Amino acid sequence: MLATWTPAEELNQVRLRSGADMKRKLRWYDLVALGVGGMLGVGVFVTSGPVARNNSGPSVFISYIIAGISALLSSLCYTEFSVQIPVAGGAFSYLRVTFGEFVGYFAGANILMEYVLSNAAVARSFTEYLCSALGVGDPNSWRFEVHGLLQGFNMLDFTAVALVLLLTLCLCHSTKESSILNLIMTIFHVIFFGFIIIVGFCNGSVDNLVKPGGLAPNGIRGVLDGAAIVYFSYIGYDSVSTLAEEIQNPPVSLPVGIIGSVLIVSALYCLMALALCMMVPYNQIAEKASYSIAFQNIGWRWAGNVVGAGASLGIVASLLVAMLGQARYLCVIGRARLVPSWLSKVHPSTGTPLNATLFLGLCTASVALFTDLDIVIGMISIGTLLVFYLVANALIYRKYVITGQNPPFQTLSFLFLLTVSAIGFSISWKLKQQWWSLALCGGIMITITAFFQFMVPCLGQTSEWSVPLMPWPAAISIFLNVFLISTLKMLSFQRFAVWTCLITVFYVLYGVHSTFEAEETETKMEMEMAVNQVPNPSIQLTKLDV
Repeated sequence: MLATWTPAEELNQVRLRSGADMKRKLRWYDLVALGVGGMLGVGVFVTSGPVARNNSGPSVFISYIIAGISALLSSLCYTEFSVQIPVAGGAFSYLRVTFGEFVGYFAGANILMEYVLSNAAVARSFTEYLCSALGVGDPNSWRFEVHGLLQGFNMLDFTAVALVLLLTLCLCHSTKESSILNLIMTIFHVIFFGFIIIVGFCNGSVDNLVKPGGLAPNGIRGVLDGAAIVYFSYIGYDSVSTLAEEIQNPPVSLPVGIIGSVLIVSALYCLMALALCMMVPYNQIAEKASYSIAFQNIGWRWAGNVVGAGASLGIVASLLVAMLGQARYLCVIGRARLVPSWLSKVHPSTGTPLNATLFLGLCTASVALFTDLDIVIGMISIGTLLVFYLVANALIYRKYVITGQNPPFQTLSFLFLLTVSAIGFSISWKLKQQWWSLALCGGIMITITAFFQFMVPCLGQTSEWSVPLMPWPAAISIFLNVFLISTLKMLSFQRFAVWTCLITVFYVLYGVHSTFEAEETETKMEMEMAVNQVPNPSIQLTKLDV
């Protein structure tokens, strides 16, 4: 359970279990487009209006900046790992080589569940935005009601199923062609964002940013609460790291693709939020269909259909990238023999993980067919944030203990105290305690990080790309991810507890035995090959005895 693999074993021995190799056809601009396409979904349309009205006010763009900084810090941790270990497993592989097999499996299984649920939610929202683009008022008119099923599972969405299956077939065919399709959709989607930004700035008023209650009517608490909500619009950049086996020149392409996409999306989100608040005073922004109604307020009713069309295009692009990433996670988990090995196979002609893509495509389509959007949305995000938290911890542990060769006690104590201070800050924030308790927890975090940096040297050899100013970026990422987890609803924690029990039972009953048998078989094969390479084994043994 706690056995670790080296990066060399992940890159060579484990990767060979897929049979054929994935084809290295992607370049840095493909990764930027995939990262942007994965993040620019419908999040900004769904969250900007409610956050501006109820939390941040006109300062919602500051909430996006804070959330963007948090996403950037997490992306830095992913980038260093992806350069050191350029395999398709993403966080699963990073945690497996750092904290052992079970932690890697635990993270991989949770993020796979998040992918399937969130992709099903995105697919069902495609039906709603497509109806808006075509002028259909009720999206349920495109769904079929089955009276014998439970409420929330009785509206069958065949449009969502058709979209998921179509993208699944596209991803099975070729990663490069899928990337080109995403590039085209992302370009049009960015142009659409530009249209909204330009119209908002040209037809809006700067006065709306300070009236009626000032830039931040609910103060710093409203801005930070808003940042916790809009952060989920950034989730998706981690999919880029799963394409490491299909990239030309990974040490250059991966940092540009991951970090570049986060920066571009952050800028677009901030400008979109500013445009909305300039068009409409924050207390008049509609909580649903915010941009469509904002266009109606300036006399551009037809633009509501344009918003629906642009959002639909963004949904397709983000769904394509997420499904691309989820298949590669499952493929590498299959290589580790923690799930049936046929899921790890790479098709020799297409160079894609065909079985994993088809299996997860069918799972996503099944959830999207039955499950209502509100039910799915209430169950996602905790697994992704937990994985971001674990990756930041793993980066610090790897740099200071595994490669830095420092005693593990100091680093583990630092990580424990850092997490405790983050939990204390989050509880104080949640319970709306006095500001001194927040300042105390924040001060403890800064003090222990500075003390750790001064007392524990980072002796490891730097990779071709490494996170600057360590351990601060990873430490702040840990702190922020704990804070964001504390903002989630109780349903997310309940789902997480149930899913954790299920995957642990599966690991004990299947994973442990399967991985042991796979390693035993490979050891026997290596011994047989070694014996066959010796011309006369008996003579060789005699020499060894002497």
